[in-house]
Amino acid sequence: MSTTVGGEGRLGNQIFRNTAVSLVAEKHDLFVSYSRKETITLLGIDLFVGTKRHTSNIKLTDENYFSVLISDKLANNVVSIHSFFQTKEISNYIYSYFRSDPIKGKIESNNPFRSRYDTNNDVFIHIRLDDIVHMLGNLNVSVDYYLKALSFIPSYNNLYISSDSKDHAIIKRLLNETPRAKLIEYDEIQTIQFASTCKHVILSHGSFSAIIGYLSFYSTVYYPAYELTRRLWFGDMFSIDGWNKVTLP
Repeated sequence: MSTTVGGEGRLGNQIFRNTAVSLVAEKHDLFVSYSRKETITLLGIDLFVGTKRHTSNIKLTDENYFSVLISDKLANNVVSIHSFFQTKEISNYIYSYFRSDPIKGKIESNNPFRSRYDTNNDVFIHIRLDDIVHMLGNLNVSVDYYLKALSFIPSYNNLYISSDSKDHAIIKRLLNETPRAKLIEYDEIQTIQFASTCKHVILSHGSFSAIIGYLSFYSTVYYPAYELTRRLWFGDMFSIDGWNKVTLP
């Protein structure tokens, strides 16, 4: 049968992979076993499970994704464990899917903070640190990026910060230097849901941050610039029309 079980990556990567596979499954009526399906469903993202179980498998990858998706007939299960579906073309396709009807409405109705949509002037900053701090070259985004992004917002009511490394120096500096800053500690799903209701959303790199932006339907979104000519630890998920790229000198 088709599956994503055992796929690499954390929740953000699983959302990208499972959504990509779900769209193929819906086109070709595939029965799929998904990794973390119950968790992702809490966001209002329904992963399609069809009826067809074939006798042979093919690997679904970044390279063959669209050819499999648009094919007239598929006589194979699709297995995807190692691909992330975060190229510009695929991630833009997923972004558009989340914002289409009735998908957008289901995501909104599942959000326990939905009364905040388009009714506040708050800022949310997601700061991805954790393992990338220890990677070669210290790949986390500098505090200067977050401060510069904030400088583009002339006024706000509350500033919420979430991070996987709450004791990091970047967090402490932002809490000390920014007015009305509050550190929030929701679980993964509620972090995405709360963040996506804030008027201004400042992202870091990585798939979890990208998903926050994708579901921030009424927000102004900022993200740190990156160079495609360099080897990246994340996919080209942030090239979204209307998003604000923040570049440091």
